[in-house]
Amino acid sequence: MIKNFALIGVGGYIAPRHLQAIKDTNNNLLAAVDKNDSVGILDRYFFDVDFFTEFERFDRHIDKLHRMKDEKRVHYVSICSPNYLHDAHIRFALKAGADAICEKPLVLNPWNLDLLAQLEQDTGKRVYNILQLRVLPSIVKLKEEIEAIETKEKYDIVLTYITSRGKWYNYSWKGDVSKSGGIATNIGIHFFDMLIWIFGKPQYHELHLSEPNKAAGFIELEKARVKWFLSLDPKDLPGPALEAKKTTFRTITYNGKEIEFSDGFTDLHTQVYKRILSGKGFSIEDARESIVLAHQIRNSKIGKTPDADLHPAVKL
Repeated sequence: MIKNFALIGVGGYIAPRHLQAIKDTNNNLLAAVDKNDSVGILDRYFFDVDFFTEFERFDRHIDKLHRMKDEKRVHYVSICSPNYLHDAHIRFALKAGADAICEKPLVLNPWNLDLLAQLEQDTGKRVYNILQLRVLPSIVKLKEEIEAIETKEKYDIVLTYITSRGKWYNYSWKGDVSKSGGIATNIGIHFFDMLIWIFGKPQYHELHLSEPNKAAGFIELEKARVKWFLSLDPKDLPGPALEAKKTTFRTITYNGKEIEFSDGFTDLHTQVYKRILSGKGFSIEDARESIVLAHQIRNSKIGKTPDADLHPAVKL
């Protein structure tokens, strides 16, 4: 059965991946909303879409559809809005009689998860999170390898992710910690979730660097010790990346072995959507551990630590 979608934040950076996923799974986009009207991107995917720049009119439209027969109502609301609005927009979706598909982070504060779980019970609708690295083939393979090895020794992980951003970043909602959660939440949440999924729950963490455009620290998981460094500063790019004129550099090693990240990124959102539509989407509980960790990091003070626990990019 073809499902109907609505999309919140269609003018944003991540929205095209959701539009592509809706199209790739042969479903319909009925309505979209964004306070900005530069949304010509819609024409690449769908033409017959009711578009709104005012949320109140979008709300009224979705409510009208909800009162119609099943083939006319919205079954899923895809949420691509700024992080601090995710909680409110998930609530909107559930109360409108639709399941919610939300980008990371699902919420900024862990206690909001319990309230959303209660709302799931009250409405009978579901909340799904886009945890796309969990379907990346190389990551799935690594998880299988780690699970097949019986060892009491913890793996040594070094995570480095540098994704260059210009001055605009700090002037947008992403540069406001109260709205984005800061770099460890807005950027790091992807990797924290992936590492927790593979190596187990966090047991201890330290924060070694915290600036508006970069952060670093140490996390001890059930099966791993993780040194991490995240940066938006192009000056942090290593020489080979600069020579190749690349603006992004990412690497994760375990026990000195590189985890392959170069391929398989093109349709991850579509793969997650397929899981959701088949009843296997990532839930509130799947997202919980990484949200708790990111919240703790955001509210931590810089700590002293042995040099062995410092990421190589950190100089204290």
